Amino acid sequence: MKRINWKEAGVDILVDIAAGMVIAVGIYNFALYANFPVAGFSGMAIILYHLFGIPVGAGTIILNVPVAIFCYKFLGRTFFLKSVKTMIISSFLMDYVSPLLPVYDGDRLLAALCMGVLTGIGYALIFMRGSSTGGQDFISMAIKKVKPHMTLGVITFVLDMLTILLGSVLVFKDVDGFIYGLIVTYLMATVMDRIMYGIDEGKMTLIVTGKGKEMAEQIDQYSGRGSTIIRGTGSYTGQEKDIVMCACNNKEMYTIKRLARRIDPKAFTIIMESNEVVGEGFKEEPGDL
Repeated sequence: MKRINWKEAGVDILVDIAAGMVIAVGIYNFALYANFPVAGFSGMAIILYHLFGIPVGAGTIILNVPVAIFCYKFLGRTFFLKSVKTMIISSFLMDYVSPLLPVYDGDRLLAALCMGVLTGIGYALIFMRGSSTGGQDFISMAIKKVKPHMTLGVITFVLDMLTILLGSVLVFKDVDGFIYGLIVTYLMATVMDRIMYGIDEGKMTLIVTGKGKEMAEQIDQYSGRGSTIIRGTGSYTGQEKDIVMCACNNKEMYTIKRLARRIDPKAFTIIMESNEVVGEGFKEEPGDL
């Protein structure tokens, strides 16, 4: 039996409470009475609430039980147990704490924007701790196991669209509501990506030059960034070239680009976006969770 790390478990619970509260406010206090469909099991729970009066948190658990049992073998024991813990905490907060707060009854677009941002933040925090809120995450991962050629993005998009369409047809019967649902889904995914990957984003450059050593030295001197020199051969000329690879932040890239042009006007410079840079001089990778 693996020994429990109580410090990590305590941090997980605190993150679950904070993230679950943010998600609960986004769904209950902004989306529930704004009459637009929401993707995922939260959206299906909202449908059950409008049709049968079942509380959103309880509805989420009811929907999750059969799915969790069916998908257990695909998920692994650790991820499954952490997800169950997170799901119970977030459902409790949804049904018993968020109703104590005022419900927003203003413009539907503002409600959609607030819901998308809040839930995006909450889900990102949970995913970064190696957990999930169950539901559609379980289904997506199970389908991915059975159909490995399908990407998680495609699977998630299809499931989201089915839930939004179901809510639009059965409950809200409103084209505007369908559009708001699409806005929320896109915004939530964007916020999640920015929090999980975008905070540590930067640039990466590949400089093809005949002055690799000088280029690397100048980059180190003026920007403080180390470089890697890779040997390459031009396919047309057959000449050997140095490929200087360097990762940096957005501001430093401007300096590096000017240096490359000054040192070797014939250099071929490629600049790419880097969603996340981890390692010495950037974000340090934490230990195993």
